[in-house]
Amino acid sequence: MSATTTPKDGVRDAGAVFGASTDPAAARASQGSSGPGRRRGPIDPRLVRRASATRWFLVALVVVGAVGALLTIAQAWILSRSIGGVFATGDAGPALRFLVPLAAVFAGKAVLAWLNQWLAQRAAASVKSQLRVDIMRARLERPLDCEASTGGLVTLVTQGLDALDGFYSKYLPQLVLAVVVPVIVGVAVLTTDLLSTVIVALTLPLIPFFMALVGWTTEARTRRRFSLQTRLARHFADLVEGLPTLQVFGRARAQAEGLRRTEAAHRAETMTTLRISFLSALVLELLATLSVAIVAVTTGFRVLFDQMDLTAALFVLILAPEVYLPVRQVGVHYHDSADGMAAAEAAFALIDPAEPGVAAAPKDRGEIAPDVGVESTTILSGDDRPWLIAAERVGHTYPGTSSPAVEGVSFSVRPGQFLVLTGPSGGGKTTVLNSLLGFIRPSQGRILIDGQPLNDTALDSWRRRLAYVGQNPGMISGTVGDNVRLGFPGASDADLRSALDAAGGPELSLDHPVGDDGQGLSAGERRRVATARALLRITHGHADLLLLDEPTAGLDADAEATLLHGLRSLGVAAVVVSHRPAVIAEADAVIEIGGPTDDRGGASTGSANGRLPKATEGPSPEPAEGPLAEPTDGAGGVR
Repeated sequence: MSATTTPKDGVRDAGAVFGASTDPAAARASQGSSGPGRRRGPIDPRLVRRASATRWFLVALVVVGAVGALLTIAQAWILSRSIGGVFATGDAGPALRFLVPLAAVFAGKAVLAWLNQWLAQRAAASVKSQLRVDIMRARLERPLDCEASTGGLVTLVTQGLDALDGFYSKYLPQLVLAVVVPVIVGVAVLTTDLLSTVIVALTLPLIPFFMALVGWTTEARTRRRFSLQTRLARHFADLVEGLPTLQVFGRARAQAEGLRRTEAAHRAETMTTLRISFLSALVLELLATLSVAIVAVTTGFRVLFDQMDLTAALFVLILAPEVYLPVRQVGVHYHDSADGMAAAEAAFALIDPAEPGVAAAPKDRGEIAPDVGVESTTILSGDDRPWLIAAERVGHTYPGTSSPAVEGVSFSVRPGQFLVLTGPSGGGKTTVLNSLLGFIRPSQGRILIDGQPLNDTALDSWRRRLAYVGQNPGMISGTVGDNVRLGFPGASDADLRSALDAAGGPELSLDHPVGDDGQGLSAGERRRVATARALLRITHGHADLLLLDEPTAGLDADAEATLLHGLRSLGVAAVVVSHRPAVIAEADAVIEIGGPTDDRGGASTGSANGRLPKATEGPSPEPAEGPLAEPTDGAGGVR
């Protein structure tokens, strides 16, 4: 069953299946980055900064709009001259010579309209592709910082971002035309008639003013509709995946009714949004029509009383609607903007999370971000130390919570050392492991990789050095061999068999079928397959750090002993989360998290039999200076 994952323990929550939860990312998108009193502009600056296609598209739109405005002026001049000449002379013959230039103008405007749409489609496709890549990269780099559910994420990267098509093909071109065309056409009207220019200048600002009043209501409604759409998609996805569980508890029919209610709410909200959008278009059309009528009436009376030439009057009358048209079209297509911006904000809520309690990346090597509340230290800050990885007073508070999931954890690991993190459930062991993986950024302290802060290290290069087995390892549909081969795609069947035997799974056949999400395997078998995959990554993929979360849970004593022997024989550093006495007995150092603490609040240590962590061969490093310097033995364990 797909569900919301709690940050601390990775426990699946069935509440999402019953429609009780909300998607945090969608909720932030529905609220928007601009709360009450803070209205965002017509274009999100993050779209311009992040999407390079937006920048050249805006430049191209300005050029196309300017050329289109000049063609509109040429069209008005040709029509006014030809019609005025016919009325002045009574002969239509001279007007025929204007047919070819007029046809050329129409052809030019048609080409510009096609070019405008082509540019819009190219820009929309480019921006959507870039945003989708950024969303998936953010999801993969820091999965625990990505709060969107599976259903919400699928909706966003598919039909959610498709709302940007209307934004780029309709709203944004009209927004640029609304800035460029009235200025150019207004100058042409000014050169012909001052009074008409004054009327246009006084009435034109009324349209965007009322458009803003109506648009804010449309924006709020559109955000609510997008939130309901996301909730509907999330509810449906979780319902389908959790259907067996719902049937077991007799809740399938109740969920069908809940799905109907959610769908009805989405339909009602959509119709309300469309109604407001159409009403706003009516208001803008009425204002524009009245404004053009005022220009027409004043111009007509002046022509009637011989105060204005007919040719000039026709020129002004033809251009007057063209001044208002782009601004009117902005209002007509505003709902396309609201849909597109709601989708963009939901995307940026995942790409650029700015949650409280997440420390910024340190700017300089060996420096801790000033807001984490931890003083700097010299522990493991140089390159001459033989340590692979170190944690310095690591702590983390998840967004939306007041108490830290873990705090004050310090340890160091050198190549070949077997370190065990133990402690009561919910104490923060998995949080520490997720920090080492780069899934979350600790809000306190720092993690050093070969003496360099992890925040300054490229996550891709760091994760290439890791082999990881989580509490619920992922499986693909295929065979056991296919799943083990994920650790090193070029491995032979003999390599797969050797890794599986070392992981305590000699009875598992490489040809044993595996369904979606590990169907056909027990929990213990899944762990053994995942561990074999990690061992293969160590032996053939050149990873040098093994991270395991409860690898022996569900295994019998013999399988556990085989697995531990295989892990120790690798000779690489290993950080293991476990409660099992056999695992703790094998450890070179044991860090107890969430247990008794010293007077500084740091994590205490010990071993299964009460002895200090076992030391490995080699000289012990000098104790570090500063408040974070824990006394260490040769194995890096805290004494």
